[in-house]
This record gives sequence, structure tokens and C-alpha cells, in this order.
Amino acid sequence: MFVVTLKFSKNRNRAVELMAEHKAWIQRGFDQGFFLMVGSLQPSQGGGILAHQVSRDDLERFVSTDPFVAEEVVSADILEITPARLDERLNFLAA
Repeated sequence: MFVVTLKFSKNRNRAVELMAEHKAWIQRGFDQGFFLMVGSLQPSQGGGILAHQVSRDDLERFVSTDPFVAEEVVSADILEITPARLDERLNFLAA
């Protein structure tokens, strides 16, 4: 499982201009089965993603195609988590 943070960077002012492309990229992440959840980092720091069922290499490649990342609207950080204990509702993450 991965946590991806997308923190605003030097070209933050271009976010509105690139938002439609960024949202299309998010949809592709869901369509490919990579993303479990996306949301905003508060207060107004950028975004966060939970990803699963994807290799780190494939996720890194996919994240690099985000228009926000490519145009330095955000900087991406990928954290890999190996679950050691889960609530039973999240057992699917153990695979």
C-alpha cells in the first residue's frame, strides 16, 4: 500500500489552469485500479492519495504523468506501507 502526498510547489498558481487535466489523471488512477482514495491535505497544502495493487515502479511512473507533477504545481512523495495489523474491514490491504 502506498500513501502519495502532492504538496504545492513553486508553480502553485497554475493549479486552476491544469485542474481539468489533473482530475482526468485522477480518474485514470481509479480506472486502472491503483487509487483507493484521493483528497485534500489541510489546510490547503495539496493532495493525498491511497494507492494499492500497483508496484512502486509503476506508481512512480504514473505519478510522474500527473500534469501537476510534470508542471511543478506539486512535488510528489511516495511512502510505502507494509500493513502489520489491520482492522478486519481493511483485510484486503494485507494481500
